[in-house]
Parts: sequence; C-alpha cells; structure tokens
Amino acid sequence: MTESMVLSFWGPVTSTTELCEQNYAYSTYIAEFYNTISNIPGILLALIGLINALRQRFEKRFSILHVSNMILAIGNIAFHATLQLVVQQSDETPMMWEKLLYFYVLYSPDWHYRSTMPTFLFLYAAGFAITHYLLRLDIFFKVQYILLCLLCFPRMYKYYIQTKDARAKRIAKLYVATLFLGGLCWLVDRIFCKKLSTWFINPQGHAWWHVLMGFNSYFANTFLMFCRAQQLEWNPQVFYLFGLFPYVRIEKTKSN
Repeated sequence: MTESMVLSFWGPVTSTTELCEQNYAYSTYIAEFYNTISNIPGILLALIGLINALRQRFEKRFSILHVSNMILAIGNIAFHATLQLVVQQSDETPMMWEKLLYFYVLYSPDWHYRSTMPTFLFLYAAGFAITHYLLRLDIFFKVQYILLCLLCFPRMYKYYIQTKDARAKRIAKLYVATLFLGGLCWLVDRIFCKKLSTWFINPQGHAWWHVLMGFNSYFANTFLMFCRAQQLEWNPQVFYLFGLFPYVRIEKTKSN
C-alpha cells in the first residue's frame, strides 16, 4: 500500500498493482519486503527440479520449465522490490511465457504436426510481449492468462486419471491443494486488505501465495515429468528428497 512520505531508492510507485503490505517498512531498497523474500522457496525448489532433470537427462523441455520457474520468481522479486511499471511488465510477460510452455508440455505428446505448435506458441509469446509493452493494459494480460490456465487444467486431470501410481497421484493432489490454498490466501489478502492492515500482525496473504505457488509449480513439474516418463516407457518411480520433496527417478532402456 502506498505511503505518501516514504523514502525509497526506486522513487515513486508507478506500478498499476500494489498488495496489502506497507511499502518500504524495512528497507529503502525493498518496497514490499515479505512479498519479495517469499519468492526464494520457489527458486530453491526449481533448482532442485532442474538438477534432477539434468542428472537423469529428461527431455530439455523440463529443464527449460524449471529455469522458467526460477526466472519468474526472480522477476517477481524485482517487481515487489521496486513497484515500478516497467518491472511489473517484465514480471507479467514471463508469467504468460511460462504458461505457454506448460501448454506445450501438456499437449505436444498428442500433437501430430510437431513443428506447428512450437512455432505458433513462439509467435504468440512474441506478439503478446510486444502488445503488452505498448498497450500496458492489465485486463489484456489477466484475461489471456486465465484462459491459458483453464486450457491446462483439463489436460492435467486427464493425466491424473490415467496415472495408476499412488505416489504420483499424491503429487497431483498436492498440486491441487497448494493451488487452492494459495488462491485462498490471494483472495483474502485482496478482499480484506483494509481490515488486515489494522491488525497488529499482517498475515501477509500475498507472500503466502508466493510460497505456495513455488511448491505448486514444483509439484506440477514433478507430476508432468512422471507422466512423460511413463509415455516414453522409462519406468518412473517417485522418491523423496530428505523425506519431504518428491522427485522422479527413471530407468531408460538401451533403445532410449
């Protein structure tokens, strides 16, 4: 929330979106402290997923997916630390690119014309980035992002019902649970912001959204890696790092 006489390194707030957190409460360099640091778990989880994807030589799409999660979290850090419009756009555009990548990972296995999908998605991503930069319309971004999410959900459900492994299905359930809880935190923070701001301790709902979405992305990636390994007959199995973080281990045949 905007504070009129707050000293800040980045200058006046120019972003079109602010969350329910007092600006520059802890540092002149960080506008929204908790909304900034809450992206760190997402970066660490994406790093775990990336290392696993590289060590076991999963398809490059999964390495790119983990890297995109890291880039998105870093962009979100920059946005909440500065609350500048140009940085806001550099956060929202990668969000669209990441969702297009999820769309590709979900639908490409059954797409018969392999070159058409990545070509179309690349052109779409480039067109969105240019249009979003020129028009600077929040609704333009939000509508397209929601539509892409709605297109991805049915495919995730299809993979879920086709999966027989109990541990893999548990990962999918964790994906849904973190999405639901994160969405609830986001809504409460947006709807009851004025009331929450009067509390002695602000529960920082948007920061919890970031933490839960970091786990949500990790669970989504892990589940999709399992499903893809099944399609390729790599005998995937789910194990747990430190007994907490699920990951997929595969056994490729010589022909693979």
